[in-house]
Amino acid sequence: MSYFRLIKHRLWPVLAQSLGLCLCGLLFMAPVLAQSSDGTRHVTVVDSETLHSALASMPQGAEIRLKPGLYRGHFHIEKPLTLIGAPGVVFDAQGVGSAIVVSAPGVSITRVTVQRWGQDLYEKDAAIRLMPGANDVAIIANRLVGPGFGIYASEVSDLRLLDNQIQGDEQTFLLDRGDGIHLLKVNHPTVRGNRISKVRDGIYLESGIGSRIYSNHLSDLQYGLHYMYTQQDEAMDNQATRVSGGYALMNSQGIHLIANTVKHAQEFGVLLNLTHDAKIQANQIEATQMANSVAGDLFSEGKGLFVYGAQRNQIIGNSVTGNQIGIAMALGGEDNAVYQNQFLANTTQVRYVGEQRVEWSFQGRGNYWSDYQGWDLDGDGIGDSQHLPNDNLDRLFWLYPEARFLMESPIVKLLKWLDNQIQDEHSAGVVDSYPLMVPLNAFVSHTGEAL
Repeated sequence: MSYFRLIKHRLWPVLAQSLGLCLCGLLFMAPVLAQSSDGTRHVTVVDSETLHSALASMPQGAEIRLKPGLYRGHFHIEKPLTLIGAPGVVFDAQGVGSAIVVSAPGVSITRVTVQRWGQDLYEKDAAIRLMPGANDVAIIANRLVGPGFGIYASEVSDLRLLDNQIQGDEQTFLLDRGDGIHLLKVNHPTVRGNRISKVRDGIYLESGIGSRIYSNHLSDLQYGLHYMYTQQDEAMDNQATRVSGGYALMNSQGIHLIANTVKHAQEFGVLLNLTHDAKIQANQIEATQMANSVAGDLFSEGKGLFVYGAQRNQIIGNSVTGNQIGIAMALGGEDNAVYQNQFLANTTQVRYVGEQRVEWSFQGRGNYWSDYQGWDLDGDGIGDSQHLPNDNLDRLFWLYPEARFLMESPIVKLLKWLDNQIQDEHSAGVVDSYPLMVPLNAFVSHTGEAL
């Protein structure tokens, strides 16, 4: 048989069959473009290969629908696309790097689970990482479980992070974990309805403007909400539980912290550290307790409110209950408005470190103090005598905490009453000239009216 006849009768059928199988395989792997009734072009993918192909080939504005399955590897979104998962869609970065990297604006990622991404915080390993310029991105209803950052974004704007579940690796040392949400130079983000636990900081914001942080649940982590060098932010209806600190406002300006709760923190409920022109209003702060604390040591006891070198802030209508220290103020924090709060059953109601006389009332209304022993003969709801929540005897007990058990004795109560009577307008310390006689029945809203 000649060489050409051999190819024609023996090899060609085999080659043709193999080529046909390859073509069928390629056709099977290639995503098939379709169009919805609303005109949106979409494609359905089933595995990592078809997803990579769709990310590369789909036109801008298209929708990629993921079938349930395991999507291993790393995926880059470099054009405006919508990624929609279904129950059982799992991205697995196999312990290295970021699972999904977004470098284009107008991207949406919804209903996927991401696991096993990297834990190199220097390299910003994250479940979902947004690169500079990825503006107007929506990340909605995803579940992220891993050791590095949950969502990391830098130099973007108009980001929406809604209804995600983010969980860190509790086997990793707390400070070696990534933050649940880390936003660096991000302007006008909306972060709402997320549940974040077992990370370093729940939500960390640095050098951004105009964030809106609403209705998030933050638990078992360092700081629930942590601001650094930010401006004109608002946080409302968030809950922080079992944290080192609830809400840390550091070197920031113009933050409105309204109607949030923190329970079972260790170091502080709300911290104002070199932060100015903030409004801290209608928050509930309960049971801030530091284990193995040293009585009388400001930095080792749990503080409901901690004002440290902060000025021109309004602290209004908050409920501060059952903390080791109700409110602490130090390092020049005198120029703040503190009124219409209630301080209930804190071991030490006020710890003021300073040499000035500080008035905590406004327009004839002060705060409610559970330890106030005055009376109200005219029945106007305001105590007839001023209240000194950190008088000379209080300061003496700070120096000698072993004598604290004497504070409820009749003789000490008499001495505190006498000290109150002889204090003059030049005496140093906090004074409430118009103490409220009954606990507040309602918090004060951000408009100044009862909620």
